[in-house]
Amino acid sequence: MKQANNYSAMKRIISVFIFLFFIGLAWPFSTQAQQMSKRSLRELINREEPGWDLVSSWIKQATNKVQVLPKIPARADSALLAAQVTTRSPMGAVIYETGGILVDNGWVRILGSGSPALDRDLMGWNNGKQRGFLLVADDVLGGFYAINAGAFGQESVGKIFYFAPESLHWQPLDKSYSDFLIFCFSGNLADYYHDLRWKGWEQEISALSGNQGLACYPFLFTKEGKKIAKNKRGVVPISELWTFGQDMQRQLDGTH
Repeated sequence: MKQANNYSAMKRIISVFIFLFFIGLAWPFSTQAQQMSKRSLRELINREEPGWDLVSSWIKQATNKVQVLPKIPARADSALLAAQVTTRSPMGAVIYETGGILVDNGWVRILGSGSPALDRDLMGWNNGKQRGFLLVADDVLGGFYAINAGAFGQESVGKIFYFAPESLHWQPLDKSYSDFLIFCFSGNLADYYHDLRWKGWEQEISALSGNQGLACYPFLFTKEGKKIAKNKRGVVPISELWTFGQDMQRQLDGTH
């Protein structure tokens, strides 16, 4: 029985490492090993089974407003090389074929290779942030979507988690990256964000770039902040919302 348990544990460890390597988050033992493992652009671009065909079909069937930002070829090349994900996968397709995707008038921003309207690429945005997950999208209020690469447990590796600004907790969505895209394109976002929207939000966020968000006061995670329509809202860089949310979580959890 002990041997069987060890075998099961080893399988989980191997699965985690394979996933980490796949999304470019594995830690090689040396710089030389990292360079040797990198695939070329030619190896990453799959022209026989392009994942963009699948993503495009989801967008065509979308019930939410979806805006695909045009890519800048040089940025798309470098972003795909940094991610080391093939374009056969939906993630690789989004990185290589788009400058990013805006959903619901820009309420949700799905990261691609970057564009003037969403001037962040997926791997660049993750640079310097916590290991163990990969940030793939965010919303205008400082909610962040991440693929679990071990930070939230091995059993849910590859699944999307959401950092909720109204609770300062990471919540499991039980969705893969593909499931997440479909949810963004055709899910009931009005219901999902029901308590975080106010009358006239569409006009208020339409002037924001994909690098900006809204800071609310009183804070959304306080009792006073739950009445969002009465909150004061100010435009801030999305990077500030990320730092603020993570700092407040650590302070409230007593882990700072």
